[in-house]
Amino acid sequence: RRAAAVAAVGRGLRGPLGMTGRRWRSGAGSPERAAPERAPRIYTRTGDSGFSSTFTGERRPKGDRIFEALGATDELSSAIGLAGEFSSEKGHTFVDQLHKVQCMLQDVGSNLATPLSSAREAHRKRTSFSEKPVLELEQWIDNYSEQLPPLRAFILPSGGRSSAALHFSRAVCRRAERCVVPLVQAGEADPNVAKYLNRLSDYLFVLARYAAMKEGKEEKIYIKPEP
Repeated sequence: RRAAAVAAVGRGLRGPLGMTGRRWRSGAGSPERAAPERAPRIYTRTGDSGFSSTFTGERRPKGDRIFEALGATDELSSAIGLAGEFSSEKGHTFVDQLHKVQCMLQDVGSNLATPLSSAREAHRKRTSFSEKPVLELEQWIDNYSEQLPPLRAFILPSGGRSSAALHFSRAVCRRAERCVVPLVQAGEADPNVAKYLNRLSDYLFVLARYAAMKEGKEEKIYIKPEP
């Protein structure tokens, strides 16, 4: 079901799970006289047999590495959403950037749900992923890095709720990258997707440090435990 939702984004659709439709049937002429359309069901039962569909219509087992990568990317967006809520409560100005990242992750998912081995040219054009978002992340990283104190020790996830949530998002991002790299190496996904996730984890790390600094929170560092 999730793959279908991501695929819908690739088609440019909007609404719950990518489904759209007119609110009123057109035959009656006016909303007052028209009957409301039946709301679409969230469940489809098409995945009950353990298979799901890619954007190209191909049916694959849910344990396929494409769906592993899609799931990890979905988890990453959820983690960033949580970090964004904590950061918003503290008035951080980078919240809009996090929202943009979540939107970009939808495009990442669309690309992953379109395996290049079975995609037609029209599919590839709809779900292509350029290098431009990668370069934008690098600009953000450089901007925040210039404002941070030098890194002289190994930092543990800490520094307040915003910072800790961003560190958690970074760790989830690393896992998503590990899921995506084999797809890129197999020629199933665009290399720019893996590049984006790689830079995104760096961005989240720098942003976690920046959030702690702006909130005046202490970053805990690694201290070798006594034997």
